[in-house]
Amino acid sequence: MATSKLLAGMTAPPALSTMIADRLREMITSGELAPGERLKEVELAESMSVSRGPVREAILLLVREGLVESQRHRGARVITLSSEDIEEIYSMRLALERLAMERCAERMNDGVLAQLDAVIAQMRSIPLDPVAGERTDNEHVRLDLEFHDLVYAAADHSRLQRTWNMLRSQVSIFLNARTDRLEFRSRLPEEHQEMRDVLATGDPQAAVLSIEKHIGWTLRQIRKMRAAEKDPTETGPLSGPGPEGKNGL
Repeated sequence: MATSKLLAGMTAPPALSTMIADRLREMITSGELAPGERLKEVELAESMSVSRGPVREAILLLVREGLVESQRHRGARVITLSSEDIEEIYSMRLALERLAMERCAERMNDGVLAQLDAVIAQMRSIPLDPVAGERTDNEHVRLDLEFHDLVYAAADHSRLQRTWNMLRSQVSIFLNARTDRLEFRSRLPEEHQEMRDVLATGDPQAAVLSIEKHIGWTLRQIRKMRAAEKDPTETGPLSGPGPEGKNGL
C-alpha cells in the first residue's frame, strides 16, 4: 500500500517548538514570567529537558506574536506594555469586536447560545472570596476570553479570527495585570450575560452597541491615563464604574 494511503486521515503531532511556545505563552499571559524578564535559552532548554533549537524557534514564534522582544546582544525578554501599547491593543480590540459581535448576532443559533451559557455558568460558579485572590484571577480571565473566542468563532470570518488570535495573548496580559481584580471578578458574569442576551435577539446593531459599552469604557479610561501621564493634574483610573455602572473588561 502506498505511503500516502497509510498516512491518509492522520494528523501530524504539533512540533516541539509549538508546544514549548504554548507553555511559554501561558507563563507570560498568566504573569508567571514577568514583564521584562529575560528568556534564557539554556535555562529553558534544561528545565524542559529539550535541546536549545526548539526553544529558540518557540521564542521566535512569540516574537512574531508580540509577546517577546528580541534585541541584538541583549537576548529575548518578555514584553513590557506601555500605556501607548495598551491603547493600541484596546483600540484594535474594539474594532475587531464590533465586527465579531455584528456577524455573530446575524448568525446566532441555539448551539452557540448554549456554549455561551455554559461559559457564563462557569463564571458564576467561581467563588468571589477575596482571599482566593490570584488563585481565581487567571480562571476569570480564561473564561472572559473563552466567551469572546466563541463570538469570534460564530462570526465565521477567517481573517478576523486570525487577527484576534494574534492579539489575544496581549489582551490576556493586560487583563491579568489589572489592579481592580475583585470588581472585575464580581462584574464578569453580569457583563457577559447582558452581551449574550443581546446576541440572542439577533440584532447586529444592538450587539455592536453592547460591545462598545463593554470594551469602549476601558479604552476611554486608558486614554485618560495617558493624558494624565502628560499632565499629572489629570486623573483617570482604570478601575471604577463606567457608563451605566459598567466596568471595562
